[in-house]
Amino acid sequence: MSNTALIQAGLNLIGQALTIYDSDLRLAACNARFAEMFDLPEALTTPGSAFEDTIRHLVTRGEYGQVDDIEAFIRARVETALAFEPHYMERTRSNGRVISVEGAPLAQGGWVTVYTDITGIKAQESLLRTRSELLSEQVLKRSEELASTNRQLAATVAALEEAQRELREIEARTRTTTEMMPAHIARVDAEGRYTFSNRKLGAVMPGRPSRLLGRHIAEALGPAYERVRPYLERAMAGEQSTFEFTDDVSSRRIRAVFTPDPLEPGVYILSQDVTLETQTRAALQQTRRREMAAQLTSGLAHDFSNLLTIILGMQSKLAKLKPGPEAEPLITATLQAARRGGTLLGRIADITGQRHWRPEPVRLSALLSDLRTLAVPSLPVGITLETQDLTNGPLLLDTGLTQDSLLNLILNARDACVSKGQSGADGPAGRITIMARELRETWLEITVCDTGPGFSREGLARGLDPFFTTKGGEGSGLGLAMVYDMTKLAGGEARLSNTDSGACVTLRLPLRRADTLPRTGLVLLVEDSDDLRATVREMLTGMGYSVVEASSVAEACLLADGLPDIALVLSDISLEGVETGVDLLDRLPDLPVRLMTSLPEGDALLAEARARVPVLTKPFDADGLEAFLGLTTEAAA
Repeated sequence: MSNTALIQAGLNLIGQALTIYDSDLRLAACNARFAEMFDLPEALTTPGSAFEDTIRHLVTRGEYGQVDDIEAFIRARVETALAFEPHYMERTRSNGRVISVEGAPLAQGGWVTVYTDITGIKAQESLLRTRSELLSEQVLKRSEELASTNRQLAATVAALEEAQRELREIEARTRTTTEMMPAHIARVDAEGRYTFSNRKLGAVMPGRPSRLLGRHIAEALGPAYERVRPYLERAMAGEQSTFEFTDDVSSRRIRAVFTPDPLEPGVYILSQDVTLETQTRAALQQTRRREMAAQLTSGLAHDFSNLLTIILGMQSKLAKLKPGPEAEPLITATLQAARRGGTLLGRIADITGQRHWRPEPVRLSALLSDLRTLAVPSLPVGITLETQDLTNGPLLLDTGLTQDSLLNLILNARDACVSKGQSGADGPAGRITIMARELRETWLEITVCDTGPGFSREGLARGLDPFFTTKGGEGSGLGLAMVYDMTKLAGGEARLSNTDSGACVTLRLPLRRADTLPRTGLVLLVEDSDDLRATVREMLTGMGYSVVEASSVAEACLLADGLPDIALVLSDISLEGVETGVDLLDRLPDLPVRLMTSLPEGDALLAEARARVPVLTKPFDADGLEAFLGLTTEAAA
């Protein structure tokens, strides 16, 4: 038997008549007692029958006695039903029976009504009135009033209990909803103590307690409270505040909204972790700045290059004329200045030209090892380079840009140590230290410190500005600016500081962990060029993989459905048919997919692919593919 039949059978056992109408005044359910009490035809007790039709049937049959204007009577009853409110009433039917009518609205719309035959109760009251000679008329009247009041109170209590149940359900649904939201939602009273919290503060700001009821907001937020206090005070005064701040404890970027409670003193709080959004926004802003700078400088650089070419040509002619010993130093100095201008143009082009952050899986230990190989030969005797990697597992970084930036910082640190007179043959007098560590699962922090004289006050304030230099004519003032540009391009930040022993540059890059790809197994290779597919297949088998091949997205999906043990999908972006390797990311969401391409920089499809997964640029060799997949000896260490 279905649940509907069971419920109906239960309703039919109730001794009172019961009806449930929906918000459109259509019958949703009733019991057999309802049909019996009012002698209704089956059509009016079938779910879906109209309330108006039932009233019309009862009126025309004389249920309500003599009614002069039947349609007006029906219309009034329908309007009352549409504006339904809880009620209790008693009425005498045309057949002399007395019934009580008790109604209560439903949260979903509509209402439930219970009809009780109280003829016997009223008869007992009448009998008590006529036969009792000991009770006064006032006592009898009061007894009747109390009986009627009790029935009304019982109806009211039932309505209140139903309302209380609905409120509990609403509260439970509200709490479930707030608990599932990726944000901290709370309320504090006028004293700053939590009266509600969805227990998400610890997720938004790691290190904070999750159970907050009764705690003061200063205790919950710790050091961050001083940053938010001015905004909280404004909200307590009736002004909504929206702001962002960096939580020093967790290094997360937090966006918060404080909204005054309009009903009683207090403030509603909504806070979100927007670290990833901030990093992405910073990278986008830096890209736009670079594009604007490129547009502004490209024309100037072109004209300046032409002028330098003319200057170099004229000075070369002057040198050939042998104008005399007094003029030769001037000519030489002019040529050097012109060549220096050409070098400067090249550095400007490096900053403003099209560069993109191309993350790929890399182990910091391998990157720092390669960096030592590049940097150590350029260090004078007596200056040492120390590296320390405290990271765990492969990370997504642009190897080229990161290595270029660190090499730039090493050379700056070398010059600082030399300027302090710390190089010599008697032993290591100068030291450059590079340390990489993970910061609270949010940042990759790389510090480059030296034992030089440190930054001057002006250097700390302006060191990252383009063209600022303390090296006089020997410096371009673009070294640290290029490091700053790289960091912003990644969505990070750069800081200058001094230590007890010298200067320190801190780079914070967004911490992105690379997926650890399997070192063996079956690879689905998707490439539409037969020759290139054969070459890449040979590379993969040489690494120990088994390979199956496809030339289109449709073919790759068929193979993936039939081969459940695929360990990796390596696909070109441009394939046979209209679908691309980017579409393959959506078609095979449960498999690790890596893309390769020969598309030019600036291509929209390439940009979309890089925003989702690492992309290997063609041409590449076996070593490049191993490094891309994180399978080199250093990467596997």
